[in-house]
Amino acid sequence: MIKLIMSNTLIRNFIVISFISILISRLIPHPPNFTTAIAVAFYLPALFGLRYVFLTLTAFILSDLVIGIHNLLFFTWGSIIFIGFFSKYFKNYFLRLIGVMGSCLIFFIISNFGVWFLSNTYSSDLSGLIACYVMGLPFLQNSLFSSIAIAVFIEFLITMKSSKIYISKINKKFLY
Repeated sequence: MIKLIMSNTLIRNFIVISFISILISRLIPHPPNFTTAIAVAFYLPALFGLRYVFLTLTAFILSDLVIGIHNLLFFTWGSIIFIGFFSKYFKNYFLRLIGVMGSCLIFFIISNFGVWFLSNTYSSDLSGLIACYVMGLPFLQNSLFSSIAIAVFIEFLITMKSSKIYISKINKKFLY
């Protein structure tokens, strides 16, 4: 019974800390797309299980309510869901780093498609779509830099014995 209570407390504390960290990383001032959001959206489900996709999505929804509702929500939230489900296939350090970079590309492709599709900024043909992606490259660069930095930090934490024990208590399937 005590072990179950400790396990539930551990999971509850983890959920609260993860949720708050996502919110803070999106709400504090930062250069465009230079946040921890994509890396966290990748790592939570990759390390702790697919049920954490919804924790990430909920944090995105709440932070968007604070930041402001916009017409790209379907594309940004959809990419976060896709990244979360995509992350389960990356089981070791090297693959997870590749996965984080792939997650940045997924977010870039989906969100910029949304910009092209929903705005009048670009022509509604292939050249407009290409122009939209070209104009979005600085945002992709910021996403890659911030996500890789966070991924390296998270991977460093994973190497610590206490982190491995903590992750294993929450996700019995975690392999390290």
